[in-house]
Amino acid sequence: MRTGVCMKCGLEIHQRLEGRKLFCDCPGDSVGGKALSEISREQHIVLSELGEKDRAAQFEGGRERFFTYQLFDNNCAVEMDEEPPHPMNSDALDAVLTISLLLNSKPLDEVHVMRKTVIDGSNTSGFQRTAVVANGGSISTKHGPVGIQAICIEEESAGIVEEKSGTATFRLDRLGIPLIEIATAPDITSPEHARETAEAIGTLLRHTGRVARGIGTIRQDLNISIEGGARVELKGAQELAMLGEIVQKEIERQQKLVELKPRISKLAQGQHLKIVDATHIFAKTSAKLMRKGIDSGQKILGFKLFGYAGILGTPLGENRRFGSEVSDYAKRAGVGGIIHSDEDLKKYGMSDGEISELRKALDLSASDSFILVIAEEAKAKKALELAFMRATISEVPEETRKVLPDGASSFMRPLAGGARMYPETDVPPVRISEEKLATIRANLPKKPEERKEQLLSMLNPELAQKMMKSRNLHLFERLLETGADPTIIATTLEETLVSLRRAGVEVEKVNEEKLRELFEEHVKGLFVKSAIPDIITNASKSSDSIRAIVSSLNLSRISGASLKKLAEKEGNDLKAVMAKYRLRVDAKELAELLQKKK
Repeated sequence: MRTGVCMKCGLEIHQRLEGRKLFCDCPGDSVGGKALSEISREQHIVLSELGEKDRAAQFEGGRERFFTYQLFDNNCAVEMDEEPPHPMNSDALDAVLTISLLLNSKPLDEVHVMRKTVIDGSNTSGFQRTAVVANGGSISTKHGPVGIQAICIEEESAGIVEEKSGTATFRLDRLGIPLIEIATAPDITSPEHARETAEAIGTLLRHTGRVARGIGTIRQDLNISIEGGARVELKGAQELAMLGEIVQKEIERQQKLVELKPRISKLAQGQHLKIVDATHIFAKTSAKLMRKGIDSGQKILGFKLFGYAGILGTPLGENRRFGSEVSDYAKRAGVGGIIHSDEDLKKYGMSDGEISELRKALDLSASDSFILVIAEEAKAKKALELAFMRATISEVPEETRKVLPDGASSFMRPLAGGARMYPETDVPPVRISEEKLATIRANLPKKPEERKEQLLSMLNPELAQKMMKSRNLHLFERLLETGADPTIIATTLEETLVSLRRAGVEVEKVNEEKLRELFEEHVKGLFVKSAIPDIITNASKSSDSIRAIVSSLNLSRISGASLKKLAEKEGNDLKAVMAKYRLRVDAKELAELLQKKK
């Protein structure tokens, strides 16, 4: 997937950390479940430390929304913004320092917490707490090193549930979970390189054993620009496999907008917004959308775009047109979208007479376009103002955009700037001492490339690759301390437990302590490896020791002189012995015994 254009691309990796929340003692690993109660909030803009208002915050503030928050059993007064934050979670900070050192980043002498203005409802306080921990460093890729600009520690946001009628509902169970944010330099040169970089950073994070695992615990934001375009932030890319396609589609979108620039630039200066009420034209309409709006007391308002015929219908990518960009802006006022003249108006059920009357009311010539909105009057006017603003911007605008399921994106808000930041006065700076860094350096986990080499020295390539990506990797390494065969440990964790879980066995009840006991007894020769599934199945239902379980199941290993007698009894026939005693006899030992008899 080659772009053939000059592009700049950087990544922001957001990964949840394990443990309690960042500024309180609530657990960070209990996301989910049923809400216990609700609270409501409204939010407004505040000035930055320089006395400025951030443009993204101003845009969100203009939407005039009301926010409802669902509370869960892992919430306290801190998440409700009714109590000051507690001291920063030192374990989470140590995890970020560990990752920083693995990326060869330089930790700061002091960590100063800042408030980042966010009034889209994703935080009850109207801001997100964030702090730079380290600068510099790099991650290696096949396409060359990608620089690291900054590594931060910050709060996870609340999760959106739904938005309707000017009210947005959020879940507070994930709010305040510690995140590490890793921002790369714009060194990424292609869609494939973006995916490779994200995968390399994600692998390093997982191999520290300090990050959360599972769907939604990691996401990638992309910052992309092309020559003649603008920096655009794409938020919410969760699927690694989609990254290349997301980058490619944004490049194509900006290319098309650059191509449109001369036409819009020529026409935009002569435009002025004149909103026309066209409700009366559809008073007796059979068009369902118009009929529904009028019957519910809504207005049908619109405006003219001089000379814009064909522009709104210009394709910007698969299933996206310039009209889609304009509609995205209008939607931020709370409307469902727009209707414009480059569409097939018959699909809405409009009659030829209604279309003719509409064009007359808007004073349209054949070279003009129009945009309509159906909504309550105030909301419709706000939507049309936003639509007009976007329709007359000739440059590629700097925006924050939401990644859509197909890899395209839609407008969220203008790109935020430095005006959204101001100091957090409730959390004191945290000093990073040389002693702390020395302790962390002395206990750094292995880097992925070191771990891969180690795994290949003890496992076959297929099992080593599976173990590299497994959430059981660190458990596997701890269980190696038992002295058991690495292949048996890995196979048990990655195959046996999976198979038993699918069969309905509650393998989660067989904890690390019990698994350690299992492998220690196997090393002592208490049972053969083929008995492991039966032993684990019983251990999931019993608190007995592994030795007691083996005894109760009559699975003690038959070996040595006892195996010799058993073989003679069965006519020294390997197949006959294994058919009857598969769970008690080691096939290799039996084969060697029978070989000596020949």
